Amino acid sequence: MSVREEFIQEIQKNYQYKGDKIVLGKAKLNGEVLADAEISVALKTMNRHGLIAGATGTGKTKSLQILAEQLSLKGVPSLLMDIKGDLSGIARPGNADDKGIQERQSLLGLDYSPAGAPVELLSLSDEKGVRLRATVTEFGPILFSKILGLNDTQTSIISIIFKYCDDKGLPLVDLADMRKVLQYVSENSEGKKELTAGYGTISPASLGTILRKIVALEQQGATRFFGEPSFEVNDLMKTRDGKGVVSVIRLTDIQNKPGLFSTFMLSLLAEIYETLPEVGDMEKPKLVIFIDEAHLIFNEASKALLDQIETMVKLIRSKSVGLYFCTQVPGDVPDAVLSQLGLKIQHALRGFTAKDRKQIQKAVENYPISTYYKADEVITQLGIGEAFITALNEKGIPTPLAHCYMRAPLSRMDVLTESEIDMIVNESYLVSKYSQDLDKESAFEILSRKLEAAVANAPEPKRSPGRPKKEKSTLETILTDSTTKSFIRTIGNQIIRGFFGKIKKR
Repeated sequence: MSVREEFIQEIQKNYQYKGDKIVLGKAKLNGEVLADAEISVALKTMNRHGLIAGATGTGKTKSLQILAEQLSLKGVPSLLMDIKGDLSGIARPGNADDKGIQERQSLLGLDYSPAGAPVELLSLSDEKGVRLRATVTEFGPILFSKILGLNDTQTSIISIIFKYCDDKGLPLVDLADMRKVLQYVSENSEGKKELTAGYGTISPASLGTILRKIVALEQQGATRFFGEPSFEVNDLMKTRDGKGVVSVIRLTDIQNKPGLFSTFMLSLLAEIYETLPEVGDMEKPKLVIFIDEAHLIFNEASKALLDQIETMVKLIRSKSVGLYFCTQVPGDVPDAVLSQLGLKIQHALRGFTAKDRKQIQKAVENYPISTYYKADEVITQLGIGEAFITALNEKGIPTPLAHCYMRAPLSRMDVLTESEIDMIVNESYLVSKYSQDLDKESAFEILSRKLEAAVANAPEPKRSPGRPKKEKSTLETILTDSTTKSFIRTIGNQIIRGFFGKIKKR
């Protein structure tokens, strides 16, 4: 048996499944695309998380697009965090007349039927789409403290503040509510007394530090995120005509706002984990989350976010939810997270510098050893739309490393126009559901009204007893009269001018 035939048998044995699957492409050996060596992923293992890595321009975002649209065809909804702004095209069919696509699909022996996926556009900021929001109360004291990067002492203070607001009937909806409460218990005498009497003494310096961190978070645009109505996780898990809805969060305008993104990520992961029941491994996942340009997150994220992602990667699989990170090199992802990722799609890396070569060596160490490839050499020679792939089979065993010639996305490999974006937004029932701001009475209004009432009801200051008001004498009355004052000023000015005039003549 030739090496070629032996390789094909190994691929067929390890990449064919009894259940449903997602076809990624065909294996390639010694420059030849092997039509009989299909590379696919078992649909039931898509909750085991994954990594899509590669240098800029090697096709990793298109691999993400392939996975999302194929999941949609299988009835699995997904959430895409679009930081670069080039994933919205998944809503429209691809170009069947594209010569490159025709050649690729012909070489793979796969039909090409252009199709767009049902899409919802979501936004954390001023981008068009469904507004994503959550209340401070929904975060809870521990998660809210993690967002602010508070130490243990400051976190305990936040827990006391939450308990105080709960006892006093002060709803914490947005950051203005939290600021008002902190100011009330630190600056107002009655507020200080209430807090001290019921919950103990709190350092004004600590309250001031917390307040400053809230202001810093507000400056990153978090005021738009905290509020009502809160976004419901179940709205991410919709289908239309049997296809899973692809929710695209447009994040192009928050790349320089890591605090806002950390806030959102912590809220989303926690809400998904708390909302969904434990179901274990199912025939297909309930939801798959893709984070494009994940290196921007890991480089800028707070320690709280990193810890939360690590925890969620380990636990959220049992909720039938998959997390997929799209980044440049595997080293961008913390080792604790990387070790939990079942599917790995590695596009080309470039060894231009000593640092690049070290990254290549580290990347190769994350993949199974292969007798068919010199991985550290081939990884630098992969063409656009080609990748090393290893996955988990239906029994959870890693598949052999395969050089895969990837299929083309069925949807558009470009951004939507403004008119196309408007069309999606105008047709969305979720936009109308979440577009209206709800300004219910909360801590800010209640405390503001309380302080205004206190000022209005404050008694007039009393004069000391036995000291009647002193009345002006006749001379004082004349001297303080406005007409008299004006006359005295005029006479005085004339005298001064006359005096200096005499000095000048001398």
